[in-house]
Amino acid sequence: MNLPFLKMHGLGNDFVVVDARHNDVQISLELIRRIGDRRCGVGFDQLAIIRCIDSKMHLSFFNQDGSSSMTCGNATRCIAHYLMNETGQSRLQLFTPRGVLETRAAADGLTSVNLGHPETGWSQIPLAKNVDTCHLPIDGDPIATGMGNPHCTFFVDNIDTIELERIGSYHERHPLFPEHTNVQVAQVLSRDHIRVRVWERGVGVTPASGSSASAVTVAAVRRDHCAKNVRVDLDGGTIWVEWSDDGVWSTGPTAHVFSGVLTAAFLGETA
Repeated sequence: MNLPFLKMHGLGNDFVVVDARHNDVQISLELIRRIGDRRCGVGFDQLAIIRCIDSKMHLSFFNQDGSSSMTCGNATRCIAHYLMNETGQSRLQLFTPRGVLETRAAADGLTSVNLGHPETGWSQIPLAKNVDTCHLPIDGDPIATGMGNPHCTFFVDNIDTIELERIGSYHERHPLFPEHTNVQVAQVLSRDHIRVRVWERGVGVTPASGSSASAVTVAAVRRDHCAKNVRVDLDGGTIWVEWSDDGVWSTGPTAHVFSGVLTAAFLGETA
């Protein structure tokens, strides 16, 4: 059978979304990797699957290398916007491995998601051993944050001089992170403005990441660099993050680029 999909992105952080609410779709690890191939497949940073279980919307996420992720902020915002347009609702609860995520329509066509409370304890993030998560024993003095996935943030004086590919590829698999980690380099521009570049685990350099923007904001607050309401400029554009009493909200644009179909011939190659 053919497999319909949606291609979406949030600030260039791109996704293939499979709407499996009406069909029992099973996607193998091999197929995820093939769909993620930007030459021979469709290409994505993450693949997301929507399922309806007991009238509740459930999301699951996979990285380009086939590994699973508990959350994806930008993908969740894209899917929330898509479902809000379909249902006419302005607020939705989406069930993810991270937990129940609250989403809502924002001004100017933007969409917000609450990624929940950050994890700052070493075993929650998780790290391989008990260390000070605000000052990791790693060259460059990074800070660790959990947002349903682990993050390692380096604060730098000039982000344009940083070799993100080198730093990201090395630290993604640092022994201190048993589940590997997302890596960010961040430059604080003011108390409410940060510039960030992102290396995403299982993907590589990406123009944007909602969970990374949230993790950097939490890290900046913990280091007393910023207030709890911050503009985060990424390579792909701007996300606004607010660390509130009920969790970390991120707000930004979404795009449904096109809808397509994976052919039976393509799917048969993975059988």
